[in-house]
Amino acid sequence: MPSIPTLETQRLLLRPQTMEDWPDFAELMFSSRAAFMGGPFSEDAAWGLFCGDIAQWALMGHGALMMEERATGLCLGQVGINHGPLFPEHELGWFVYPEAEGKGYAYEAAAALREWAFKTRRIETLVSYVHPDNSRSRKLAERLDAAAPRRDPVDLMFRHPPSR
Repeated sequence: MPSIPTLETQRLLLRPQTMEDWPDFAELMFSSRAAFMGGPFSEDAAWGLFCGDIAQWALMGHGALMMEERATGLCLGQVGINHGPLFPEHELGWFVYPEAEGKGYAYEAAAALREWAFKTRRIETLVSYVHPDNSRSRKLAERLDAAAPRRDPVDLMFRHPPSR
């Protein structure tokens, strides 16, 4: 089984999930903030998502990492790579908790995981699916140097090139 990496950026530690992450994760998934991810979710569904993020590491060699602020140890959200029967290509996704919004943490984490995916894991393609009304995620995806063709009546797809 592949080990789950820990990645570091200037401000963040991208680390494996722990049970201590469950309460904040669940709160976000139960809320209207999860609308662009298919939620709000029931407790059973949220738990399945939480466990699935971890299981992908064993099954696929990639999965989700929690964003922790290095200076404070505060968990700020999550970044991850999804794949499998529900995702036709490797998908780079992210979310931040309300107190972390608008500070560039998601971009910093997504750029670091994108680099790891291409250089370490040697993933050939990486996309993000973003609901057109999710303006913050759309801007982040565009900032990751992606083109934005409309491939689906609901979601925009952003194809991420390797970092330059």
